[in-house]
Amino acid sequence: MTVTPAHLRALASRAEALTAEVRALCGGAPNGSPEHDHLAMARLAADWLSRGAEDLQRAAADLAKLQSQPCGLPWRVCPEHGNTLSSGAGVSTCRVCRRTWTYDRPGQPCREPVTWKVIDRAGTETRMCAGHVLGARAAAGGATFIRLDEGAQV
Repeated sequence: MTVTPAHLRALASRAEALTAEVRALCGGAPNGSPEHDHLAMARLAADWLSRGAEDLQRAAADLAKLQSQPCGLPWRVCPEHGNTLSSGAGVSTCRVCRRTWTYDRPGQPCREPVTWKVIDRAGTETRMCAGHVLGARAAAGGATFIRLDEGAQV
């Protein structure tokens, strides 16, 4: 299974809920009572859970930043339609949706965010944007396509 920011945020949420539950259990014992003293370890555990939840939230944010890195493949594509761009006079136009970009396609690395991991039959892993995946699906028979934002294998 691929770990995604959503998985880490869900774990952080569960840790936050456990923290609240442990603190609620510990808060009912009056000061000076035997229960109050025995719950000191549980209060400490709640603090650890809280720090763990914060660490998981930071890890989710870091992973999201990593996954939002630009695709970087050496040609640009339409993010919705793939390899459908025509270029001329410094403008690229999608032949399907007619969307335009103010750059020429040749020699320009793709700036769309990485959203997929593609593993070919030889085991080579390439991370790419949704637009490049459209072309890869047609060309890379037998490859495995994994969406990074959901961890879903397609």
